[in-house]
Amino acid sequence: MKKHQIPIPFRDRCASLLIPLNKCRKQGGYLPWTCVEERHDYEHCQYLDFKRRIKELEDYKKARDSA
Repeated sequence: MKKHQIPIPFRDRCASLLIPLNKCRKQGGYLPWTCVEERHDYEHCQYLDFKRRIKELEDYKKARDSA
């Protein structure tokens, strides 16, 4: 992660998808219509991670309330 200069806030479960996305962005000149597939994969991973965190929070609240 450090080698690829990934900022600490972006070092999450989807960081492995961010590395090829950033490479593609640099090669494509940061044009918005380039790297569509890589961006979609990264955003989808971010969405699934968000859903996972929400489910963990709900499970935590249920466990806390039942205890």
